[in-house]
Amino acid sequence: MDSPAPEIRRLQDCINGLMGLLALPAMWGGGDQALVLRIVVEMLARMLDLDLVYARLHEGPALLELARSERRPEIAGRASLIGGSLGPALAGHRPGTAHLVPHPFDAGSLVVTHLWLGMNSDAGLVLAGSRRPGFPTDTEMLLLRVAVNLAGAEFQRAQLTAARQRAEAAERQNEEIQAHNAYLRQETEQPWGEIVGRSKALGEALALVQRVAPTNACVLLQGETGTGKELVARAIHRLGQRQHHPFVRLNCAAIPTGLLEAELFGHEKGAFTGAIARRIGRFELADKGTIFLDEVGEIPLELQAKLLRVLQEQEFERLGSTRTQHVDVRLVAASNRDLAKMVADRTFRDDLYYRLKVFPIMIPPLRHRVDDIPMLARHFMNVHARASDRAVRSIAPEGLAALCRYPWPGNVRELSNFIERCVILSAGETLEIPLGELRLRAGPETPDDSLDAVARDHILRALDECNWVIAGPAGAASRLGMKRTSLQYRMQKLGIERR
Repeated sequence: MDSPAPEIRRLQDCINGLMGLLALPAMWGGGDQALVLRIVVEMLARMLDLDLVYARLHEGPALLELARSERRPEIAGRASLIGGSLGPALAGHRPGTAHLVPHPFDAGSLVVTHLWLGMNSDAGLVLAGSRRPGFPTDTEMLLLRVAVNLAGAEFQRAQLTAARQRAEAAERQNEEIQAHNAYLRQETEQPWGEIVGRSKALGEALALVQRVAPTNACVLLQGETGTGKELVARAIHRLGQRQHHPFVRLNCAAIPTGLLEAELFGHEKGAFTGAIARRIGRFELADKGTIFLDEVGEIPLELQAKLLRVLQEQEFERLGSTRTQHVDVRLVAASNRDLAKMVADRTFRDDLYYRLKVFPIMIPPLRHRVDDIPMLARHFMNVHARASDRAVRSIAPEGLAALCRYPWPGNVRELSNFIERCVILSAGETLEIPLGELRLRAGPETPDDSLDAVARDHILRALDECNWVIAGPAGAASRLGMKRTSLQYRMQKLGIERR
């Protein structure tokens, strides 16, 4: 019978081993299965002073194999060979039993025992082997079981987490599909999208949209800034035969002149400084669909010929390439400028102008759609109230009357921005409209010596001297020493429109 001292030492070794094993989850800290298995194999080899630890794990179609030894470090690189040689020797032996097997690389044999990493051998196993007589002791077997059970529990947790993530991803995808279907149903039921109004002026424009949408004709939308030309362009695309293909838009005034050609037609790598990779242009992106060019009057003369070619021949070359690209694109163009006047001033090609105005549509300004203002105001109130999480639900009659009296030089866009500010300022359920800001512009203006007034007069003089040409060496932007986009921003801010 053993003396108490060895029993106490074995108990202490067992407790220390268990404490070390229970710290394993903190060591792998949510790592992948390969990390978990490697830590378990290395700790068992060191803790039990084993001649061989071999583990294999089935990760779907893949097989992960690891091996460690406290005697022979090179065994770590021979895991697959060990698995092949020990596989037949394990057949017929139950997990947790000890038996002799030939040593995979040395003479003699090993006492080995193995445990499954799951409910059966399908998940994988861990094998421990030693030349030591009496292996495995009860303590060693206990530590081996604890380590394998911890690893198995971690693998099951990872599998449950992955299954839950797949289920959540499938649920999100299903919700996205349902939302997309709802959107398509809404688009089918409301072919005009976000266009709101029933006035006679708007109805005449939309009647033309219905006539031209099913064709492939080029459409030129003309109207003041903020009248909703892009919404009309989207309606043309949605009602046409290309509705299931891309709708690509480009604001020609928002792109620097030097980059506009590359933006429209793309470029090859190295075509110019900064072209570090090939880029697909907007016309290629819109193949089989519709391209909407807003502010088409801002396209410089030297680029207008290439635009005319792609409209007539449906072909072009990327910058830096000699290869001709062929596309099938419908063009909807828009401008708030008088293109006919620009043709007369020789700042816009007449052949391009006639190609663009195959089917012109004039979008009426908001002051010609007074009957639509109450409907638009309520629409924007609801939209901005939801976005701002406000409980605004109604507009007072005197507020609606003031909105209808105001001329809205910024048109629908200005109305939307004004209503958004009113929603933010409103504390109750009724929209609070600052009536003082909606004074009618009537009678002669009083002299204004403010900085904005001086800047406005200065810009107007420059525009008149340049016949309202903005871009180019003879344009007002060059005369004023400003960038084209900066001048356009100042004009919009100061309310400058073509006389």
